[in-house]
Amino acid sequence: MTKIVAALAMMPVLLTETHATALSCDNTRWCAQYGASLGGATNCGFFTIEQCRATLSGGSDFCVPNQFYNPCGPAGPRRSSRNRYNY
Repeated sequence: MTKIVAALAMMPVLLTETHATALSCDNTRWCAQYGASLGGATNCGFFTIEQCRATLSGGSDFCVPNQFYNPCGPAGPRRSSRNRYNY
C-alpha cells in the first residue's frame, strides 16, 4: 500500500519534468539585469532591446544580450549539400 501511495505522490513530478534539451530554440535575445531594486534579478524574456529598456526602472538596471540565445531555424528537415547530386 505504501508503494502505491509513494508512486501516486511522485506522478505529478514525473509528468511535469522537462529536460533542457526539450527546448529546441530560444528567440528571446535580450535580458534585463535588475540591480539593487530587485536584488540582482534577471529577466530574459525580451525580443528587442527596446522592449527590455521599457521595463527598466533606472538606477543600476540595464539590458544585456541573452547568453543562452538560440535562434529557431527554418521549419522542416535540413538537407545536407553532400546528398545533392549534380548530373
